[in-house]
Amino acid sequence: MNYFAGIDVGASTTKAVIIDEKREILGYSTINSGADFKAAAEKAFKKSQEKAQEKVSNKCFVLATGYGRRNVSFAGQTKTEISCHAKGSFFYYPHAHTLIDIGGQDSKIIKVNDSGKRIGFKMNRKCAAGTGAFLEEIANRLQIKIGKLNELAEKSERNIEIGSYCTVFTATEILTKIREGIAVKDLVKGIFSSVIKRALEMDPLEGNIVMTGGVVAYNPFLVSMFQEKLGKKIFVPSLSQLTGAFGAALYTLEAKGG
Repeated sequence: MNYFAGIDVGASTTKAVIIDEKREILGYSTINSGADFKAAAEKAFKKSQEKAQEKVSNKCFVLATGYGRRNVSFAGQTKTEISCHAKGSFFYYPHAHTLIDIGGQDSKIIKVNDSGKRIGFKMNRKCAAGTGAFLEEIANRLQIKIGKLNELAEKSERNIEIGSYCTVFTATEILTKIREGIAVKDLVKGIFSSVIKRALEMDPLEGNIVMTGGVVAYNPFLVSMFQEKLGKKIFVPSLSQLTGAFGAALYTLEAKGG
């Protein structure tokens, strides 16, 4: 049997997925990308092999995607993260939809038609507002662990408006609100609301909506807030942070006649 791997080298994290000819995920991993994308790709691939508990190194076809895809020397081919995210998303939701992917350094909105063809996409502005880096910076400023953001936002019963667009200005605005006595849980919920606003500025988000990315994977309450704002169900695939890597693996399988 042949095996197929997708390596998604993002600016913040590197993801690897290994699938078989039946398109079933055998192993996967997510690690920090750090300053050496090549080493991160190799480590993520090795970890996914170990999780698969299969000796697939000699018969595994690899496709790399993401910001650092050119650094994956062992990949047989590369493809853009836009295409791979669309491919992975359509596998789980094979109908026309809009994909919102919120990553560590950028946000993407990708339009997919009923055939799975990508018909358009938009990226966030150069500022990191509305991304994982934005949330991490705010968590640092509030002196809380980033893994606590979702829990805090869930506890809030207030709607706080965060008006700033830039990460630096947002941090300053938050300090002002702290001085005014606004609770941390309410500030976090306000930050989540600002992430939603950034996405809505990029696209009106009509029709079926799918959300992926690390921010989505670790902050399910953000999805709930999106649903309330849009008044519709939002679909989130399992292992949503791996959607791009999974799409890359699917492209590799198809390229080999699968």
